[in-house]
Order: sequence, then structure tokens, then C-alpha cells
Amino acid sequence: MSGDAGPEWDRWYEKLLVLVPWLLLPCSTAIAMAQPSQTWHDRAITLGLVGTAAGWVYLGHTRVPRERRKQTRPMLVYFAGLLALCVALMARDAVFLLFAITGFLHAYQLRPWPLGVAGVFGTSVAINTMASDAPAATVQSLGTYLGVIVVQTAAISAGIVLAEKSAEQHERRQQMVARLEAALEENAGLHAQLLAQAREAGVLDERHRMAGEIHDSLAQGLTGIITQMQAAQRVWHSPPQAREHVDRALALARDGLDEARRSVQALRPRQLEAAHLPDALGDLARRWEDDTGITVRFEITGEQVALSPAIDVTLFRVAQEALHNVVRHARASRVGLTLSYLTDVVLLDVRDDGRGMIGGSAQGFGLRSMMQRVRSVGGVVEIESAPGEGSAISVRVPAIPMAAP
Repeated sequence: MSGDAGPEWDRWYEKLLVLVPWLLLPCSTAIAMAQPSQTWHDRAITLGLVGTAAGWVYLGHTRVPRERRKQTRPMLVYFAGLLALCVALMARDAVFLLFAITGFLHAYQLRPWPLGVAGVFGTSVAINTMASDAPAATVQSLGTYLGVIVVQTAAISAGIVLAEKSAEQHERRQQMVARLEAALEENAGLHAQLLAQAREAGVLDERHRMAGEIHDSLAQGLTGIITQMQAAQRVWHSPPQAREHVDRALALARDGLDEARRSVQALRPRQLEAAHLPDALGDLARRWEDDTGITVRFEITGEQVALSPAIDVTLFRVAQEALHNVVRHARASRVGLTLSYLTDVVLLDVRDDGRGMIGGSAQGFGLRSMMQRVRSVGGVVEIESAPGEGSAISVRVPAIPMAAP
């Protein structure tokens, strides 16, 4: 409501400035015409001046649009003519001093404010001069005359200066509001753009997540199935041995199907539902050793703490991917898997004695997916490898504890 009070007051004030001369001029004219000392010739001259003043006010102020009244030169010409007509009318009859008060009010519209002060001063001089008794002027009356003009000019001009400063503040507020509205519109556009980018990023993240889950579960499961079926083919002449490999392939197929369903539903790996991370990694290492025949040494150092599910899933998937790479690329005979709990970080190290990373294995999708997983929880991945000297993958993630229920 307060924001509308300023413009509403301005409109009422503008209406008052337009209305005042049309109230004061008829009143002054009626009083002057009613005086018995006036002859018809005097009345005709007075009415002529009144008509001229009315036309001047009508054409120079009443019919002038509000914005044009803020222009300096047209308003200065109008005010000079108004003041001259007021002096002429007061010369005919002192009662037109009432109409001359219009000069004080219309001086408020002179811009810049020093012109408004000059207009008030000119009006005060005209009124007090025409109202004074010049032949009987004395030193005392001259002092009173000058004092009245000074005080009158200062008092009314203070209002002009305050009105000018208030108008400037109002203009600055309007400009500030306009800038704020523009900023809000710009922010709304940026917000919409950020929402669109966030949706696109969410779609990309979900694609990467699904790709990583498929790689970590289905691809690794299929690799294990192929390995077991190849082993079964090699001992096909011995049905008991071949059956053992086929049974392992079936178990891997069932686990792969279960993992695929869980990945679609964005659930945790099955191994982490019934056990903590160290137990899940120990079970992963034993099963992987049984399936591949490669010796795995699993160690845990430091004081174990319950970690955030996101950290558990990340470290478990990294271990899966690292062991999967050992089967596919390393041709290793031994693997070391170490989980270390430090004060504020958790380390996972996977080392093998294989042939090292060669060619595309160092830039494969699995390693990229691994790095992306680790980055998503604020961790880092370091890879050390040299031809013929094996490989080492070290993962460092923050030790974010599990939230209290």
C-alpha cells in the first residue's frame, strides 16, 4: 500500500495545481465586479484582463500534458506571463492578490529547483509590492516589506527543495524497483535454464549410472559365465568336473539376473544387504578366487566403522571392477585386496602381479565408470601400472559415517 501512496498523492497534487487558478480567479473577479466604485469601463478592462489570464492559464497549464509541465523553457515562459498578468490585475484591483497566490503553487513546477525558488521570490515581490502603500513607505515599513519577502520566499522555497529531493528519491526508488524487476526476470530465466540443465544432467547421470551398473553386474556376470563354460568344455570328457563348472555358470547367471533387477531399481548390491562392507568384500574375494583360481589375499586395517551406503556401494563396485579387470587383462597369479580405515578417509587398494595395463585396457569403460563413481562421492582414484610389473589401483574416499536412524 505504501508503494502506491506516492503516485496517488502526486495525482491529487497535480489536480490541485490545475484547479486552484480556476477557483481563485472567479472569486477575485466576482469580488472586484461587486465593488460599487467600479465603472462599466473599469469593469470591461478588468474582465478583458481576466479573460486574457484565463486563456493564458488554460493554454499554458491546464491543457498541457503532465510530462510537458516538466520541461523548463515552456514552463518558464508560462510562469513569466502568469506573473505579468497577476501584476496587471492587482494594479486594477488589490483583490486579485488572491489569484496571484497561484504563482506560489505553479512555481513548484519550475525545474530545476533554483528556478522554482526564483519564481516564489518573484511572486512574493509582486504581491507585497502591489499590496504595500508606496507613498507612505518608511524605513520601518521597508524593513517589514523586505522581511516579509525573505521569510515568505524561504518558507515556501523550502517546500520546493524538499519536493524536488523527494521527487529525486522517488525516481531513484522507481529505477531501483525497475532494476530489481529486471534482475528478477533475468534470475527467473537463469533459474529456468538451470532447471533445464539440471534435468539434462540428471538424465546423463542416470544413463551413466545404468551403464555402470550394467557393466558392474551383467558384464562381469557374463564374463564369469563364459569362463566357467569354457572350463566345462575343456573337461567335457569328465562329466562330474564339467557339471561343477556348469553349476557355477548357472549360479552366476542367477546372480546376474538378480543384480540386473536390482540395478534397474537402483538398489544396493545384494552382498551389502546382509553384511557390512568388509564382510561383503571378503565374500567377494572368496567367490572370485573359487571362480578364477587366482589367489586373493584380503586384508583389513584400522578400526572398522559403519559407512554411508553410498561409500559402501562405491568401494564394493570398485573392487568388483578391479577384480574383473584382473581376469580380463592382467593374467595374474596373485591379487592383494586391502581395505584401510583411517581417521577421516577410507582406502581401498587392489594390486596384482600380472602383465600391467596395455593399450585400451588403461582407458576402458570400466575404469572411466570407476573413476566417475569415486568422484561422485568426493573421492580420488590413483592407478599405477607398468608392463610386466602388474597394476595397482588405489581409491581414497571420505569416511562419511552412516546417518543415525
